[in-house]
Amino acid sequence: MTEVKVDHRTTGRLSKTERREQLLKIARLIVREEGADRLTLGHLAARAGVSKPVTYDHFETRTGLLIELYRWIDAERITAFRTAMTEGHLTTKETIAALAQTYLACGSDQGDEFHTVGAALVGSEEKASVYKELLDNVIAMFVDVLRPHSGLDDTSLSIASVALVAAGDALTSAVNREHCSGDEAAKVFTTLIAGVAYD
Repeated sequence: MTEVKVDHRTTGRLSKTERREQLLKIARLIVREEGADRLTLGHLAARAGVSKPVTYDHFETRTGLLIELYRWIDAERITAFRTAMTEGHLTTKETIAALAQTYLACGSDQGDEFHTVGAALVGSEEKASVYKELLDNVIAMFVDVLRPHSGLDDTSLSIASVALVAAGDALTSAVNREHCSGDEAAKVFTTLIAGVAYD
């Protein structure tokens, strides 16, 4: 699991960008240690050692905070995923294995925080549009990675990638809940990805 390092400097010493980053890191710790129900703007202010108006200035509402945290964790996962997938020139077999392992590792490395925050947003109108935005980004990345290794046209590959991302998320959740090991999940995911790629 990724260690979250939090800057606990006082309000006057951080820029607005630095303060926002600090608040998001502390919000993530609250979700990890206490659960999403405890993540309120007031509790975040207390944990961060700032006044409530500071947290309201950055996020306005609890839903706004949850959405920004959801985006922030996802952006971290995407960056790690993109970095791992662009290292070196991989064969089709290596690409399939790396895609499976990297995607599952990125999700598992966040613990279950991403899914916990997502679940806390269920029912909010904002979550639907944010989730679609994040999902579209991940699907596009799968298409880009698999295009050189697949005989499918872009439309079919995009549809296949939708299914692969859903499967990857389900397997990540299974690993986080200890329903299977990371190796078992990677083996299954590799087989699924191989179905849309060729040697």
